Amino acid sequence: MDSAYLDMELLRFTTAGSVDDGKSTLIGRLLYDSKLIFEDQLKQVTDSSKKRGLDHVDLSLLTDGLKDEREQGITIDVAYRYFATPKRKFIIADTPGHIEYTRNMVTGASTANLALILIDGRKGIVEQTLRHSFIASLLQIPHLVVCINKMDLVDFSEAVFDRIKSQYEEFASRLDVKDIRFIPISALNGDNVVNRSENMNWYEGSTLLYTLESIHIASDHNHIDCRFPVQTVIRPKNGQYHDYRGYAGRVAGGVFKKGDEVVALPSGFTSKIAGIHTMTGEVSEAFAPMSVSITLEDDIDIGRGDMIVRQNNQPDITQEMDVMLCWFNQAAPQVRQKFALLHSNNEAKTMIKAIHYKLDINTLHRNEDDKEVQMNDIIRVTLRTTKPIMKDSYHRNRFTGSLILIDIMTNETVAAGMIL
Repeated sequence: MDSAYLDMELLRFTTAGSVDDGKSTLIGRLLYDSKLIFEDQLKQVTDSSKKRGLDHVDLSLLTDGLKDEREQGITIDVAYRYFATPKRKFIIADTPGHIEYTRNMVTGASTANLALILIDGRKGIVEQTLRHSFIASLLQIPHLVVCINKMDLVDFSEAVFDRIKSQYEEFASRLDVKDIRFIPISALNGDNVVNRSENMNWYEGSTLLYTLESIHIASDHNHIDCRFPVQTVIRPKNGQYHDYRGYAGRVAGGVFKKGDEVVALPSGFTSKIAGIHTMTGEVSEAFAPMSVSITLEDDIDIGRGDMIVRQNNQPDITQEMDVMLCWFNQAAPQVRQKFALLHSNNEAKTMIKAIHYKLDINTLHRNEDDKEVQMNDIIRVTLRTTKPIMKDSYHRNRFTGSLILIDIMTNETVAAGMIL
């Protein structure tokens, strides 16, 4: 594989919007106008469109093959699409629009750099717009791109665009999102998706693809707090690397350099970095989100779930924490209920010590009286773990500040959590 391709920056983005806002058509249009689909795929979609009696190519069929799979009884939560342009690689998490699939959006958005919020130009802002935007804010997605779609059905009206934009900005002022951009588009016809629209000369901003290719994401990661959760220990034990002992994982924050003094947690043993290795050889430094193997000058006991950090900048080590949970299960959580907790590369047993309140996503009101938790609700709880967890607040670091809860009996993931 071309090393230039491997070195290209990767942008992960998620699509969110209500049902029929045109998410699938938009992704199809991106792939089609960027010339990123194969001829046989295009022929298949063209033939399917003709069979349905359409006078245009229905680009939503490029991503909606999943519906057939659902009919066969296969459950697919989030569809991931991969594509690349000469400037960047992309992973799209295409999430369902129905309210009952809020948990799916949380899954797809948890690692995203950017969220595309789709709004139907005819309907304007609806409950799902607010819900998805709040979840994007809760998950600390750094960039929101609000695509006001179906502009062809409102005569490409600048007034409609301005009205929806100002309504959204008023709601977004209560959210924790630093970068919001607005683009008027017609996914069906391709206006402002890849190519500039001749129908909306009043819009002077970028097209969607140019925005996705050029938006600055390098500084989205926390490069201050050094965090290296160990995923596995590499011991080749062959002739060439007989004494090699590397700690492999993905850098979750900060910059690690050869010669740096580091601390292994939870033991507290100190050492210096002897080397940093990648698939292509040794490097002088590593930063988020690189996957590397670190060797230390001293032979200290480190295993999966431990964390390598700096002496003067360490995470909280605690057995009790306040967490915002998005609840995924049909059975409501109970106080004193026990779960398996996965945090970074660490695993522990945990118990819900207290349920404090439920959040009304539409009003952002904290409801302390109604503790009847249903699937897709967002709640604040206190968790107590059986062993210390090395954590940061989610606001500070999305990797070391997130966790999931797993039902011990069924192995189902019942909740995703953001540490406060």
